[in-house]
Parts: sequence; C-alpha cells; structure tokens
Amino acid sequence: MVTHMKTTIEIADNLLIRAKNRAREKKITLRSLIEESLATTLDQPLASTRVVPVTFKGKGITREFEGASWDKIRDAIY
Repeated sequence: MVTHMKTTIEIADNLLIRAKNRAREKKITLRSLIEESLATTLDQPLASTRVVPVTFKGKGITREFEGASWDKIRDAIY
C-alpha cells in the first residue's frame, strides 16, 4: 500500500516553468513528473566524492614565498 504525504517545497521560478512545460509535453501531472524525477535520482548511485589532485608544471614556489604565510601569498595573488 502506497501512502502519500503532503509537503510544500520552494522551487526557483524558471525551474518550475520548465517542469510544468515538461509535464505538459509528457501529458502527465506536475506531481507525477516530480515523483518520477525524484525516484530516478534516488535510484542512481551516489557520485564519488573522491578528490582528484590537480597539478601544474612548474618549478614550485618561488624563493620569495618559501615559508610565507597563506595571508602573504593570498595578498600577492590579489
């Protein structure tokens, strides 16, 4: 037995307009589109949160900044 819970959510105007248009194109209710989309999203495996290091070719930090605080490096960048 499927039960339904009533809830209220806030959706950006442009996203809601797109959703209503898609529901109209598919000839289904907005509720059905949202339920279908949510189910599809929840059925997908979670995206990997593994961080891939990014490196750049170069000679490393310059002598001017060896041992420097992050504040000094940041100030030089900006």
